[in-house]
Parts: sequence; structure tokens; C-alpha cells
Amino acid sequence: MDPGETIAALERERERGLAVIREAASLEALRDAEVAILGRRAPVPSIQRSLGDVPPEERPALGRAINEVFEALREALAERERELRAEREGAVAEADAIDVTLPGRRLPMGALHVLTQTERAMVDAFVALGYRVMEGPEVETDWYNFEALNIPPDHPARTVQDTLYLDVPDAPDLLLRTQTSPMQIKAMEVQPPPLYVVVPGRTYRNDTLDATHSPVFHQVEGLAVDEGLSLADMKGTLEAWARAMFSADQRVRLRPDYFPFVEPGAQVDVSCFACDGSGCRICGNGWLEIMGAGMVHPKVLENGGVDPERYTGYAWGIGVERVAMLRHGIPDIRLFYEGDVRFLEQFAGGTV
Repeated sequence: MDPGETIAALERERERGLAVIREAASLEALRDAEVAILGRRAPVPSIQRSLGDVPPEERPALGRAINEVFEALREALAERERELRAEREGAVAEADAIDVTLPGRRLPMGALHVLTQTERAMVDAFVALGYRVMEGPEVETDWYNFEALNIPPDHPARTVQDTLYLDVPDAPDLLLRTQTSPMQIKAMEVQPPPLYVVVPGRTYRNDTLDATHSPVFHQVEGLAVDEGLSLADMKGTLEAWARAMFSADQRVRLRPDYFPFVEPGAQVDVSCFACDGSGCRICGNGWLEIMGAGMVHPKVLENGGVDPERYTGYAWGIGVERVAMLRHGIPDIRLFYEGDVRFLEQFAGGTV
């Protein structure tokens, strides 16, 4: 083998290999090119294997030439692979690109449910009066839900409320709370008077779902315990709340009513905001029933660890659904739970 001819052949193979590499239009074609120029049967590897037939004094120069060709071809292969991979990624990105030349189609905005909006507004009105918010468990014991609130086992109120008891081994007195009133006792247990709290939450009763009843509904409970509190304080508080919720000239009246955990008890009405108290098809007589309230029964204060000889208190419970129905003129409570977007989107503005 003539060294000069071999080096010339190596140069030709390098130029041919570089041309083949440049012409490879895909990664697959580049792999075929690599086999063609650097595979076992390719000219350059064949020349490398025949290096043993070259006289010893000529081997170093020829070996350097072979290594230079190998290095040039491998570098060209690596560079071309980077180019082809970049082209492939660019093509994928272009195919997945989103056309933003025209305004995009906006997804509809979500909003708080009308009951959530109403509950927050109710609570905020009491917080503005200095009340703090407490929350309690939806699973209660018979003691907190009934007996501590002056509702003994034979009391007819238990029948009226149709309680849902839970079948839990070794815990026969567990139930789904029928009201948020159990937090009256728990609030008095954890904080001595003066005490001003408001308790929003979900409650349960074994009612048949119809236009005005639901087995699951929401309440906002309120409790104030301090020295010298009277019905006048309660009426002023509820009147301030009603004016914050409905209108600045809202009026409140109290009618005698009975609830086991208050004495005296009262049904609280607000003046009709549709007719301003003159009487219409909504109210009939100018007033709308809104909640039950009253002065906390001395026995309830005792059960909460409060001295009824020193302290008095008042409490109330307001149905969130009731307020929302009155405020927005909603005729059927079932509309709140059916998930009809046509109904819910009316309240998407977030106000109440």
C-alpha cells in the first residue's frame, strides 16, 4: 500500500462522507449515512484495519491521517444530529402552536354560589357589629344538640325537627345537627362572658324536599352573653343587621313565640322591601318572617357554665336560604341545589 495514495484516498472519503452527512434530511437518514461512512465495511475503517501491512516507519503519519478523518466525520455527524433534532422540535412546536392572531375564546368565569354569597354577607354584617365567627362540627351528640339547649328526650320539639341519628357502634347519641345552636353551649364553655359570636353552618333534618323545605339547609346562629343585656339590645342588633342586608330604612318587629332554649322567645319580622310595609302579594300584611330569636334560657346559661344570676344573653337563628329567597324573590328552595347554570349565572356578579 502506497502511503501517498492511501492518504489521498482518506481525503476523498472525508469529502464524500461530509457530503453524505450534509445531505441527510432526517435522523433516520443520518443513521444510514453513519453506517455508510463509518460502518465496518466502509472505506475508512477498512483502511484502518490494513494499517498493519504498512511499514513501521510509515505507520505514525498514516495513523494520524486516519484519526483526523474519523474525528472530522464524527464531529460532522454530531453537528448534523443537533441540527436535525432542533428542526424536529421546531416542527412539533409549530404543529402544536395556538393561533393567537384572533381573540381567543374566553372560558366562562366562575363565581360563588348565591347561598355562599348570602351567608358571607350575613356574617359580615354581624362581624361589623363586633361579633366574631365560630364554626362547629356537623355531627353532634344528643347533649349539645338537645338536652343542653333545654330540649329533654320527651320534648315535642324533637319530633318536629325529625332528627337524623347515626348508626355508630358504641356511640348511640351521635346525630347530624338539626341547627347551629349547639355552638351556643360550646362557645360558653370555651370563653367566659362577655361573649359575642356568630356561627354559620350546614344543618340537617329528615324533611321531604319541596318548594320550601330541604333535608339539608344552612343557618347563621348568633349568641351574645354579657351583663345587663335585654330584648332592646337584641332588637337593636337585629335591626342593624337587617339594614345592612336589605335597606337603610328597614324596620324590625318582634312577635311572641316559643323556642325551648330562649325565654321569652320571639319571631322576628322585617318590613317588606317590596312594598315598604304597605302590604302586597309577597308579604300580605307588610311584614316578612325572617328568624326566631329570644333571651337565652337560664338553664341553657347554666349548662354552658355561665351564672344566670349575673349574666343575661340573647340568641337568634337565621336560615340562609330564607334570606336569599326573600332578598332575590326566589320562589322555590330547590333551585339552589339543582345546579342549573341559567339560574346560577344571575348571581355571578358576586353581590347579594
